[in-house]
Amino acid sequence: MKNHCLKTIVTILALNLFIQIQLSLSLKELMSIKKPTLPMLILPLKTQKIQSNKLSFTHNVTLTVSLAVGAPPQNVTMVLDTGSELSWLHCNTTNPGQPKFDPTRSNSYRPISCSSSICASRTQDFSIPASCDSRNLCHAVLSYADMSSSEGNLAVDTFTIVESNFSSTVFGCMDSGYSSNLDEDIKSTGLMGMNRGSLSFVSQMGFKNFSYCISSSDFSGVLLFGGSNYTLSLPLNYTPLVQMSTPLPYFDRVAYTVHLEGIKVENKLLQIPKSVFVPDHTGAGQTMVDSGTQFSFILGPAYTALRNEFVNQTKGIMRVLDEPDYVFQGAMDLCFLLPLNGSGISLLPSVTLVFRGAEMRVRAEQLLFRVPGETRGSDSVHCFTFGNSDLIAIEAYIIGHHHQQNQWMEFDLLRSRIGIAQARCDVVGQRFNL
Repeated sequence: MKNHCLKTIVTILALNLFIQIQLSLSLKELMSIKKPTLPMLILPLKTQKIQSNKLSFTHNVTLTVSLAVGAPPQNVTMVLDTGSELSWLHCNTTNPGQPKFDPTRSNSYRPISCSSSICASRTQDFSIPASCDSRNLCHAVLSYADMSSSEGNLAVDTFTIVESNFSSTVFGCMDSGYSSNLDEDIKSTGLMGMNRGSLSFVSQMGFKNFSYCISSSDFSGVLLFGGSNYTLSLPLNYTPLVQMSTPLPYFDRVAYTVHLEGIKVENKLLQIPKSVFVPDHTGAGQTMVDSGTQFSFILGPAYTALRNEFVNQTKGIMRVLDEPDYVFQGAMDLCFLLPLNGSGISLLPSVTLVFRGAEMRVRAEQLLFRVPGETRGSDSVHCFTFGNSDLIAIEAYIIGHHHQQNQWMEFDLLRSRIGIAQARCDVVGQRFNL
């Protein structure tokens, strides 16, 4: 469905006068509709595993939430993506078995005209300025680095979370596109964009913070909009978000970008110059927290240091796969051979990402991924879950959701910071009766 490591949004809009403008909503009409007060909302967060012997680069596990859209409401499942802005749904798809939203069945559905201020002013974080399509409607083409794409109109409708209705929510109603991974695509109705852009889901809802916790044991979790007394009981450490006012060609200003300052293997801080973690004059080299990407990706010099030290500290525990041409998912060139029963994983050293003011410790069970269907004699192939960004031409550090497991992740939009605390996410779900 998309490449969650590098997301490039291309918005193409063209002009035509063959549809009446009154069929669409203007910005003035949207602003006149009052938003409801914002209660605390709690949703179960599910992990969907894709069974496949051939895994594409995008990811083979997605985090999804269930909600309803339209009036009367239609149930949809959306991929949670803190790395994207525009939320969208499959509308007129011809793929068999593809879940979709039917706008003709919703009395509250309205397309947005290209003459609306939304089309011109609230798409400022898109790659190309807005114009019009052939029907005088805002028409978006979302394109991603794995060559997948999704195309359709911007529209508004009512989104219902638990029992709270959010009317006039802007989203993409997608009619066509290309998927590089159909097995993954048919698992959900669309995508929930959660970055800091003006059209992201969380920005439109008006929540000042949201949190999630992903369990490593039962592939479930919790997504929380708004505050909670539970977070007050956690030893949260906060890292500030990087603010960038000047547009730079390779810097995503609405991503959740943090200051990565170092990497530790077990208790050893790697000798990496801090300048390696600082974006250059083009914006390349930012560190993004991205729930839409499964694994994490580290830029060349830092990755080499991490790779070498991890190999050094695991000598005697497991054997490196001696196949220079074997690269898992195009970016993971460090793989190991382990007995089919997986013995030895518990002995692995941890890897800690050191941010300004906070740390994220990745434990042994999250450091190796068993490649489905790959065996060598009586051994299975396990690959290191940190990939080399340079191998896939990504000019950034990406912290994927696999390494956020068993961490309470709080996104504090009001104070521009992210809070991190280790947590038993399966227990958290039970506390919220999920």
